[in-house]
Amino acid sequence: MRPPPWRSALRSPAGTVHLDSFPPDGFPAGLVSAFADAGILLTGERGGTVVTVPDGLRAVEVATAPHPGYPTDVQPQLTSVLTQAAGTSRIEERIYSRRDTHLAALRKFGAVVNAEDRLITVEGPSRLVAADVAGEDIRAATALVLAALAAEGTSTIRGMYHLQRGYGDLLPKLASLGADLTIDQEIP
Repeated sequence: MRPPPWRSALRSPAGTVHLDSFPPDGFPAGLVSAFADAGILLTGERGGTVVTVPDGLRAVEVATAPHPGYPTDVQPQLTSVLTQAAGTSRIEERIYSRRDTHLAALRKFGAVVNAEDRLITVEGPSRLVAADVAGEDIRAATALVLAALAAEGTSTIRGMYHLQRGYGDLLPKLASLGADLTIDQEIP
């Protein structure tokens, strides 16, 4: 029998996050532009980047593109964040046609997300509630963590070994920002 997966009763504290030693010019221009359109501001300060959302999240229209465009690798995470933005967002996935494995799980949280061919539509803001879901790859697992941050209740996310393979420090960093989480060992 497998041990229980990662469990989370996450509450994302509002406020400002400082990313040490990573200035804004280290981000691809397409990501900075999409974030700005969504109301997420990246400002250089003390050799790093300060991230704020001063006026709330806004719906966006964005298409993935090769560097320095909007990276396909963070499309699922943006999709998750946009569930909390006011309005209809559209994300055209131009790089990787199967970058939609996170959508069914986001629907379990209560997100209003759909895909037709390479176009993902997100209606927001959605009231997200706890869910028992699985991430099929590293990007999907990260998107589901973000959904759990916004959801009411305690979520269970399976497939976290994907996330820990590439983003091993993410969960402790979220905990340092105030996320209430428990990590149980999971066997792939």
